[in-house]
Amino acid sequence: MIEQVRLRDLGVIAEATLPIGPGFTAITGETGAGKTMVVTGLGLLFGQRADSGVVRAGAAQAAVDGTWIVPEHGVVAERVQEAGGDLEPIGGGSAELLLGRSISSEGRGRATVGGRAAPAGVLADLADHLVVVHGQSDQLRLRSAVAQRDALDRFGGAAVATALETFRAAYEHFRAVDDELSALVRDRDTRADEAQQLRAAIAGIEQADPQPGEDLELTARAERLANAEELRVAAASAHQALSADDDAPDVQALLAEARRTLERAGDDALTQLSTQLADLEYRAADLAGDPAGDLADLDPAGPHELAAVEERRAVLGGLVREHGTLDAALELLQTGSARLVELDDDDDRIDRLAGEQDAAASALDEAAAALTAARTTAAGRLGAAVTAELRALAMPDANLTVAVTETATSAAGRDEVALLLAPHPGATPRSVSRGASGGELSRVMLAIEVVIAAVDPVPTFVFDEVDAGIGGAAAIEVGRRLARLAQNSQVIAVTHLAQVAAFATNHLTVVKANDGSVTASDVRALAGADREAEIARLLSGTPDSAAALTHARELLTTGAAP
Repeated sequence: MIEQVRLRDLGVIAEATLPIGPGFTAITGETGAGKTMVVTGLGLLFGQRADSGVVRAGAAQAAVDGTWIVPEHGVVAERVQEAGGDLEPIGGGSAELLLGRSISSEGRGRATVGGRAAPAGVLADLADHLVVVHGQSDQLRLRSAVAQRDALDRFGGAAVATALETFRAAYEHFRAVDDELSALVRDRDTRADEAQQLRAAIAGIEQADPQPGEDLELTARAERLANAEELRVAAASAHQALSADDDAPDVQALLAEARRTLERAGDDALTQLSTQLADLEYRAADLAGDPAGDLADLDPAGPHELAAVEERRAVLGGLVREHGTLDAALELLQTGSARLVELDDDDDRIDRLAGEQDAAASALDEAAAALTAARTTAAGRLGAAVTAELRALAMPDANLTVAVTETATSAAGRDEVALLLAPHPGATPRSVSRGASGGELSRVMLAIEVVIAAVDPVPTFVFDEVDAGIGGAAAIEVGRRLARLAQNSQVIAVTHLAQVAAFATNHLTVVKANDGSVTASDVRALAGADREAEIARLLSGTPDSAAALTHARELLTTGAAP
């Protein structure tokens, strides 16, 4: 619910505050431009597009701020939090939400949601959950088949909503199965080629039987065998130095001689050193056998081992060239088998999917039929209820029927919905998109909203001259219906008819102000004699006509009657 809207430098309005609040708020006035700016200001808060043309002449920018009362928790609160904004709790499960919009004279715009800057699109998202707008252009939306189907679905309530949810689930399942089956059939040859190539690759890897890290081990072994002679010489020299096979001095002999010399000295410090030399003797003896062992390892399989190693490296090199790395080849061996089973199962999968597709199509047909039945039932009730409302709206002979016919399958079902209006007996029912005048369309739209609001209310309705093209008794009934709509929702109506404004619980008027140099407009709340004068002005053009004032009081009495 909108609690208050403040306009600054918007068109002809210098600054104005609109205290709106609950119930039915009527906005009237002498200046059409001023009323237009009020509607434009509301539209800015709803995320509608705007340009620098809305900025008041001589001003740097135009701004609109609005205070809304919204549920403290729910879709709106979640969207505000996603945008980084805050709500101000006020108790009773409700909270205040501040929305703002400004447009500079250069055309730059800025929006705020809950005190934080946000894209204007966020305002539009919030408006989808907060308000329904009906203006001269918005009424045209009732002419579209989609809008008419949406109106029927709203009226259908839980029965249609449940059937539609079931249908959409069946529709998505059918689409998923159909897409998978189509892809399998379309790509059958490609998948067969993939299976053939994968089968050959797996056979090649299995024949080579590579082991993890084998290529690195073979590279090291080949390098060792290729340098066998140099390694033998180095190993022999090291062995000779550690443990000579002849009478030549070696490391062990020299260490033994040094140890004995220190022991003979009889000094405690030197004796300690001799102990360390003894340890070195033992270590030298152990090391003396290692080079000999390395020599034995250099040619355990004879002179042909290097050729065998190189041949094996060539086999593994072929796998590396084909698959990038040996690890990739081993991974393909592990995962490729499962993929090959999947590819080889294509024919069986196609058969299974074809059966699943038949079952999904049957489920879709059943869900579509249930949705059509729910809509058809709701259509009969909606047509009867709207027809009753139209008779109260000075269209006593009009009859509205809601036709549900089969059309192509979509995510919304298989139903085309058309609102058919017969304005008088004997007339052929025609779609409101072609057979309704502007005034008739306004009343049809209002009747539909009144009927739907009884089962699916929205927080706020904004009507911009919903009474266009009507007058007299019809206008009184429009006002009465707006008042009834305000029993469940907040209603804001810009009107030029006294018969409509008289039913409002809150009356605002746009008035001209002139300081001698600049003419601007302001918005004032009316009550008592001021409101009687405004109703009289709407009736006769003059606010002080005695006859008009008498008529105004009668209208206000009628509007105030329960």
